[in-house]
Amino acid sequence: YMVECAGVKILVDCGLQQGGRLAERENYKPFPYNPAEIKALFITHAHLDHVGRIPKLYRDGFRGGIYATHPTLDLARLNLDDSAHILKKESEEYKEEPLFGEDDIIGAWKLTHGRNYHQEIKITENIAAKFYDAGHILGSAIIELSLIESGRSVKIIFSGDLGNPPTPLLKPTEFITSADYVLVESAYGDRLHEDRSRRQEKLKAVIETVVKNGGVLMIPAFALERTQELLFELNNLVESGRIPRLPVFIDSPLAIKATAVYQKYPDYFNKEAVYLIKSGDDLFNFPGLEFSLTTQSSKAINDVMPPKVVIAGSGMSEGGRILHHERRYLPDPKSTLLIIGYQTAGSLGRRLLEGAQEIKMFGEVVQCRCGLK
Repeated sequence: YMVECAGVKILVDCGLQQGGRLAERENYKPFPYNPAEIKALFITHAHLDHVGRIPKLYRDGFRGGIYATHPTLDLARLNLDDSAHILKKESEEYKEEPLFGEDDIIGAWKLTHGRNYHQEIKITENIAAKFYDAGHILGSAIIELSLIESGRSVKIIFSGDLGNPPTPLLKPTEFITSADYVLVESAYGDRLHEDRSRRQEKLKAVIETVVKNGGVLMIPAFALERTQELLFELNNLVESGRIPRLPVFIDSPLAIKATAVYQKYPDYFNKEAVYLIKSGDDLFNFPGLEFSLTTQSSKAINDVMPPKVVIAGSGMSEGGRILHHERRYLPDPKSTLLIIGYQTAGSLGRRLLEGAQEIKMFGEVVQCRCGLK
């Protein structure tokens, strides 16, 4: 969004279009405004559909301030560095200029300012902002803009993506009690979410099934939040003895780095998580868990006999290491693919979710005979 007040222009989020090659071409189009004229950019949270074009904004002339919570800046930097690596590989494949490079990220990050929830951010005499906890991912924020123009005061709320409390790790979404205008997301606006206890029971049941069958549980997971929530739930299930101990692999360098950021900010966790930390529990570690940071350690997962659990990106099976595991185990009736996040139309994850009998990956046709949950 772009907002103009008393001649000053500000932005809320600057994300990537996602959902296949055609949608991603939209990212290369010029911005519908002059980036050099933007005074400030406020970030709701670190997912790429909200931060993914910030380096392009910088490349095109933006030199204003970038404001976000401290965890959001840390996570966004990880996401953008990872995205730059992918864009570089794609640019070489398609023989085109990448959307942005590492220099653009470095330049943009020199403009960043970390702020706490409820801390007033004064841009001009007419423009101020505050962040409130959105409960979506670590550091996610609802943005409250307070504007004054021609003697009139206006409060605008940008929800960003909202959490679904109670979540395993984070505090519940804060409620905003007054506003003149509210712009709200609606990714899950047409459905009711199941509660956390049912999700945990389903996870327990699918692991028990995989163990009984001697198969592999594949979980395509987003590196931010979904992976950390899974680790927290698995930690509870393993340490309480509710599931048998088995090898669990986090096969995602980005998720491993993001988990380290989560460990840096326990003040953002809910009471249950804080209590466990104070009692000496490492929320993101348990017997059987292994982190596969290198390509060599990722390939070594194949040598571990089932049953086992593999959690890897990308969350929509559009790339990343999960594809190698899916190619190996989708044809195996003893194994199971567990979908735990939103799958956009056109993505491989969406086709799998809709029951595709076969898919094409790495230039070959792969039969889908495994279980699907």
